[in-house]
Amino acid sequence: MENSQLNFEKKTIRKVTRRIIPFLFLLYIISYLDRANVGYAALEMNEALGLTSKMFGLVTGIFFIGYFIFEVPSNILMQKFGARVWITRILITWGIISMATGFAQSANQLYIIRFFLGVAEAGLFPGVILYLTYWFRAKERASTIAMFMTAIAVSYIIGAPVSTLIMDHIHWMNVPGWRWMFIIEGAPAVVLGFITYFYLTDRPEQARWLTSEEKNWLISELRKDEELREKKGQQTSSHKIALTDPKLWHLSLIYFVYTAGTLGVGYWMPQIIKGLSSYLTNTQIGFIATIPYIIASIVMNYWSRRSDRTGERRVHTALPLLISGLTLFSVGVVSNPFVAMILITISLAAMYCFKGPFWSLPTMILSPATAAVGIAIINSIGNLGGFVGPYAVGWLKDSTGNMQSGLIFLSIILIIAFILVLAMKFDKKIISLKSQKEIGKV
Repeated sequence: MENSQLNFEKKTIRKVTRRIIPFLFLLYIISYLDRANVGYAALEMNEALGLTSKMFGLVTGIFFIGYFIFEVPSNILMQKFGARVWITRILITWGIISMATGFAQSANQLYIIRFFLGVAEAGLFPGVILYLTYWFRAKERASTIAMFMTAIAVSYIIGAPVSTLIMDHIHWMNVPGWRWMFIIEGAPAVVLGFITYFYLTDRPEQARWLTSEEKNWLISELRKDEELREKKGQQTSSHKIALTDPKLWHLSLIYFVYTAGTLGVGYWMPQIIKGLSSYLTNTQIGFIATIPYIIASIVMNYWSRRSDRTGERRVHTALPLLISGLTLFSVGVVSNPFVAMILITISLAAMYCFKGPFWSLPTMILSPATAAVGIAIINSIGNLGGFVGPYAVGWLKDSTGNMQSGLIFLSIILIIAFILVLAMKFDKKIISLKSQKEIGKV
């Protein structure tokens, strides 16, 4: 009987996973492709529009200003309208704006378009994280989030060669390839927006693709999670109370510093690789850029499953930051291109290992009533680092004449993030997997 129940539970979770995760995975691939392809466009766009390194840093970073301003309101509106409707809106508007990037004629136009791209996309990631809490128990979230966030690495694996191939080979109507890249890669978001409206299910209660038995079991399990948070003193009666929680702001600071480091590398990766050899074509750069992300996607899922299996979060969140910071520092001081690529790969893989364990923390600390705002705050403040990191690298490159100073800067801030994780107190409020499993057996 016990084995039969266990098999039923596993079957239900697999069914939910297969229905939800692949589709969200696809959406996030498109999302990251449309925000990060500007890094590949820079191989031609910077010269065409007369952008300095500092100006390009601002082009990449200003996206996160719009993202920051509108992320919390977007997540509140998602609660009001439902995930299906609101994610549809996000996809269609960002797809149209992403396509418009291909028509920019000056740096100022790029600044405006990139700002509004951030406004349009604001709320997608924290909305998805919140959406996953409607379908998955706390003990499954690190690995589930990691599966979803593997889309970031996959977007680079797909986007790097596709973007550079478009740039090198598509020049229809005498329009440069970098412009066609934005137009072609923005269109899928619009199409997927309409599909989202008909495919996503807001809550388990509405899932026609679950049997009554599966639906009732899942709803019951999710309610147990909520009751456990209440017993741990995690239930709050208003968003205002959640905003006074120092752990929320500590998590926001950690994510801010981390994002500055990881996006500083991500947006500048094509130009870092180009700087290693003057003989590489755009397409060759694109294929080389996939290597770190292929390895990162494999390692991050292993690391997140290990965190779920052991129930440990602090070391699984902190250690990748230390490894990433140290290896990135080494990239800034070595001269051998082959060694530099190995170090970049290790550093990037470590950065991605951070994501799953880290994003399992907010949904444990915050109650369902405040999770939407809390996650959005962490992500929006954290994503301001997406402005600081790329802009700082561009400013340092213009000031010093080389990329090494920017890489050393990024390595330092990642080590700062490592220290911040170690300084955070997880006792009392963090739900351990062991305690969850014990409650599940009662």
